[in-house]
Amino acid sequence: MNLLAYPCYQWFAECTRPARAWAACLRASMSMWPPSTSTPSGRTLDAWCELLECCAFSHRRPPFGIDAVDVDGATVPIVEHAAAGTPFGTLLHFRKTLPVARQPRVLIVAPMSGHFATLLRGTARTMLADHDVYITDWHNPRDIPLRAGRFGFDEYVRHLIDFIRHIGPDAHVLAICQPTVAALAAVALMAAGGDPAQPASLTLMAGPIDCRVNPTKVNELATSRPIDWFARHLISVVPSGFPGAQRRVYPGFVQVGAFMSMNPDRHAASFSDLYYERAKGDAAKADALRHFYDEYFATADLTAEFYLETVEKVFQQYALARGELTVGGQLVEPAAIHRTALLTIEGEKDDICAVGQTVAAQELCSGLPPYLKTHHVQTGVGHYGVFNGSRWETQVYPIVRATIHDNEPYDRTADTTGAGAGTRYVTLHALLEARAAGNSEATGLLSPH
Repeated sequence: MNLLAYPCYQWFAECTRPARAWAACLRASMSMWPPSTSTPSGRTLDAWCELLECCAFSHRRPPFGIDAVDVDGATVPIVEHAAAGTPFGTLLHFRKTLPVARQPRVLIVAPMSGHFATLLRGTARTMLADHDVYITDWHNPRDIPLRAGRFGFDEYVRHLIDFIRHIGPDAHVLAICQPTVAALAAVALMAAGGDPAQPASLTLMAGPIDCRVNPTKVNELATSRPIDWFARHLISVVPSGFPGAQRRVYPGFVQVGAFMSMNPDRHAASFSDLYYERAKGDAAKADALRHFYDEYFATADLTAEFYLETVEKVFQQYALARGELTVGGQLVEPAAIHRTALLTIEGEKDDICAVGQTVAAQELCSGLPPYLKTHHVQTGVGHYGVFNGSRWETQVYPIVRATIHDNEPYDRTADTTGAGAGTRYVTLHALLEARAAGNSEATGLLSPH
């Protein structure tokens, strides 16, 4: 374990804090007197100060900032509500404060990979127009006291099961990147146990279901060293002065630094663009870049046990793909899933989870009939483009929405009579199965009216 890494980082952050504060103060002073930034020299000074101000990691979750959403042409206010929670995470509900038509309930499973759940702000905002959205808002381990206990891979899966149960039966789960393995495991365990809260659909996006397929640099790094090496060199302890002092963690700043090292030229060019756009006076482009890096540099640690268990089980042992993954001593069997529709999505240019790694879930879920399985490869996008940006909104999201709505339970009695009593909730695939079995009532329900 690298005992000095985190304390040394924190010492450096504290030493450079006055310089960043000075830069922020100078920018604020200049903004109060507009003529100071109306000249080339003034804008240049402003740009230098901004670079100094933003070149640092923060460890606080930024706000989601989703105050309202357009639903069928009407602006509906949104409030954040903690529907459930533990010391390690909150089930955050984006509650609509005005009455709207019944919408499918969706749990977005955010990754624990160095960033906060707010990295999926754009994903959540897009989903909110047509869905009742919840998200896993994971807490920063450096703020979680040791007395809260451990949080490893098994605890992560148990959190997902508890959150799904809290939302209720026939919800929909959408997992992005790293937690696709845990989400598939959670749904498989629920199916094996006959849990009444099994979700109606499961969407897995750009995740490492089987890293043996088309291994990326990330996968090669994970297999280049034994797990003991990761424990000795990458695990540190939260320094004193924080609620989680002495907790063993994989620091978020290390993870984000590793991500940046994969594309150093791109990040260098982005900072150069930020400087020049601000110096030229193009506030729109500069503000967009600044907003991105404010979010990107908001880092969250991972508990040591979760990080090491994930590396070992997912990236080294390929335990789920090999049929060897256990949670709490129970074998995870995706073949036990029989009624949860599965959608897998990959990005053509994904250099973190390459094409082929996520679609592997389709073969693992051998108990599902073909009409409950869908796969999509989005052309022209990398990892983040699968769930964020213009192609997510215009090309990927319509597929996600269609899958969710096609498998959303609907109240047939209420639709036809408006009666509240004696209503029955069925799903389209349940009706198809019933009709295939010769159920005449199901045939009637599926007949056109």
